[in-house]
Amino acid sequence: MNVVSDPKSIAASQAPSDEAALAAATGVLTIDLDAIVANWRKLEKTGVPAECGAAVKADAYGCGIDPVVRTLASAGCKTFFVATIPEARAVRGAAPEAAIYVLNGFLQNSGDALAAINARPVIGDLNELAEWDIFCRRTGWRGGAAVHVDTGMNRLGLSVIDAQSLAPRIATGDHGITLVMSHLACAENVQHPLNARQVAAFREVAHLFFGVPASLANSSGIFLGSQFSFDLTRPGAALYGVNPTPEADNPMQPVVDLKARIVQIRDVARGDTVGYSATWTARRPTRIAVVAAGYADGYFRAAGSNDGTRGAEVIVAGKRCPVAGRISMDLLAVDITDLAHNAARRGQMVTLIGDGITVDELAHHFGTIAYEVLTSLGRRYHRIYKGGGATL
Repeated sequence: MNVVSDPKSIAASQAPSDEAALAAATGVLTIDLDAIVANWRKLEKTGVPAECGAAVKADAYGCGIDPVVRTLASAGCKTFFVATIPEARAVRGAAPEAAIYVLNGFLQNSGDALAAINARPVIGDLNELAEWDIFCRRTGWRGGAAVHVDTGMNRLGLSVIDAQSLAPRIATGDHGITLVMSHLACAENVQHPLNARQVAAFREVAHLFFGVPASLANSSGIFLGSQFSFDLTRPGAALYGVNPTPEADNPMQPVVDLKARIVQIRDVARGDTVGYSATWTARRPTRIAVVAAGYADGYFRAAGSNDGTRGAEVIVAGKRCPVAGRISMDLLAVDITDLAHNAARRGQMVTLIGDGITVDELAHHFGTIAYEVLTSLGRRYHRIYKGGGATL
């Protein structure tokens, strides 16, 4: 007799325990939920009297949308911003009572999906607004929507003139708009003249939308001053430890710690090369630790080094050691020659982010911004959540 087993049951029976999964992991990503809450509270205090929301798009900037939203909702966060409907659905599962705004707008035929989870589109075009109105009239849905006004980003959003054309509608009172918002283009640069132009333009628009809550400030915008806060701020990257004030010290607590395992230690003779294209040459008898992380795991190829350029650093046995040669898909090499001979060993974990190596520092070596570092962290890492009442 043939027996057909349930694939889900097989998968469940084969799933490793947490202890076994950790032992088998080539890398471990630890996310500090308490630090996220502490950062949210600091941002909330800085933006007073505005309500402080949270941007949790892109899987909460790579930190995990479900645990992050549950933790922030428990801390008192009432409003969340996502980019897509699937992200909104995940937020609704974690925060049943929260207000959820979908930044990418009202896509064609998306009304039923939005209404099913009581999520609000952020409308950035008059055609979208017309389609949304038709859907609301047809279904009787009164869940509300935001209007996004472009004040200088030139990305999404109604023009200021189009926004002004809505003033008669707002005056009627029964308009269905629950938020008017815009997005700062240069908030991380305190002295950039576009900041002043955008806040002035948005102030005029917000005045026309009398009685509708207004939102302008992102993470960096919160630190530009109270005139940028309006009624609701919507920090994102700063929640996850990224510096919102790059011209000054980082006021946020670090959130992520990333470690990867040494899979081999080898000796390299003076004059030999390491890695693809032989771009790095040993200038002395060298000891190399080969670490199980690469660009497939979100450790960018640009962080490698060559004979003329120093790349990123990795903490091995408590000391910073330079990356040697190019980053591979699954591996990177670290020069550990200056460590005591027995300080590093096969199977030992080294630190890629944490212990003083920040996501902002790594972003510099990657040739990008910390946002991309966080959202690129690979799924092969074993994840550990600490704080926030987490059991994951």
